[in-house]
Amino acid sequence: MNLLGLAWRSLLNRRFAVILTICTIALSIALLVLVEQLRSEVRQGFHRSVSGVDLIVGARTAPVQLLLYSVFGIGDATNDISWQTYAELSELPEVEWAIPMALGDSHRGFRVMGTSDAFFEQYRFGNRESLRMAEGRVFEDLFDVVVGAQVARRLGYDLGEQIVLAHGTGNVALQSHDDHPFTVIGILAPTGTPVDQQLYVSLAAHRAIHIGWESGVQRPGASIDPDIARARVDELRPNSVTAILLGLTTRAAVFGLQRRINEYRQEPLSGIMPGITLQQLWRITGLAEQVLRVVAGLVVLAGLLGMLTVLLTTLNERRREMAILRANGARPWQIASLLVFEAGLIAAAGIVLGVALAIIVQVLAAPWLLTNLGLHVGLSWPEPWQIGVLGVIFLAGLLVALVPAFLAYRRTLADGMQVKT
Repeated sequence: MNLLGLAWRSLLNRRFAVILTICTIALSIALLVLVEQLRSEVRQGFHRSVSGVDLIVGARTAPVQLLLYSVFGIGDATNDISWQTYAELSELPEVEWAIPMALGDSHRGFRVMGTSDAFFEQYRFGNRESLRMAEGRVFEDLFDVVVGAQVARRLGYDLGEQIVLAHGTGNVALQSHDDHPFTVIGILAPTGTPVDQQLYVSLAAHRAIHIGWESGVQRPGASIDPDIARARVDELRPNSVTAILLGLTTRAAVFGLQRRINEYRQEPLSGIMPGITLQQLWRITGLAEQVLRVVAGLVVLAGLLGMLTVLLTTLNERRREMAILRANGARPWQIASLLVFEAGLIAAAGIVLGVALAIIVQVLAAPWLLTNLGLHVGLSWPEPWQIGVLGVIFLAGLLVALVPAFLAYRRTLADGMQVKT
């Protein structure tokens, strides 16, 4: 108790330098914790996006590429799948539901997906949560569009808005489907997944706006009149789809069906399991994650070195203080222990403050990340292995303090009482 009181009063006497040191350590600890927590949350966010999907089917391509463009809206497909193939796969006895995805259009930088009612009924995210409407309903008219929460927020759309889709997926619309305007009929509730950043039209509407675009550009006079399209809606079946999300009746059938899809004779296909493909993605991004960890570790090391600098800087100023303690009966090892104890208090305060700061940042940033980036970040405490790392950092702080403690141990009473000029 005497050592604690003495250390506390000594730290208070140097409060300004001590507070700066604690803040430095706290910021480095907060960065380290945030890097790990955000890395974990981002991974969980990716898994949230494909919660109920057993297989993803697309044209023959790399598994990671298929996952990225079909679920996360990153990149483009190398080819499409014929409608006949989609029909055959969806009718297999082991397939419970199939969600077709027709991509290739955009609206002011957001991707447009042509799909069926199965998307709104069967798609799951997070902990098997269903999609729900914040406002409006699923499309009824041929040229109705449902928008994600991020699209509605960032573009300021309400129900009844008239919008025009663009041909292609670029941020700049060089060619537009301005002869077929759509009406916003529904707005999805936020999900914290890429669903929030997309617009959804029916497959019949996707086909209608692309009549006359078979060569990649619109042929003059080849487009269909909107009223005629509405009258012939039952005939508007797309020639192909970009990808298919499959849900199976039993998980045991996934390996057999995946092999059959990869060996499909009618056309080259790729069937991937989202969970396994995500593991491949993590291996690709693992180097970047390790770099972030190294940077965070170096920042923590800089904080500990800052604490060492403060202790060494003040050590010469405290020579008389140590001499007085020696004169009052303190032994050299007790003075060395005092310095180590002070460093322990500084390191512990920095770690506690850093963890608290990381949690506060998570709480404050979560709504902004969900609203602006569509990234769901939940509040989570450090995992046991992270607490172990923090314990190692605390021990490192004590080891750093051994340097000034050793120097103080060698000081003598006579050295401390000398008056130097």
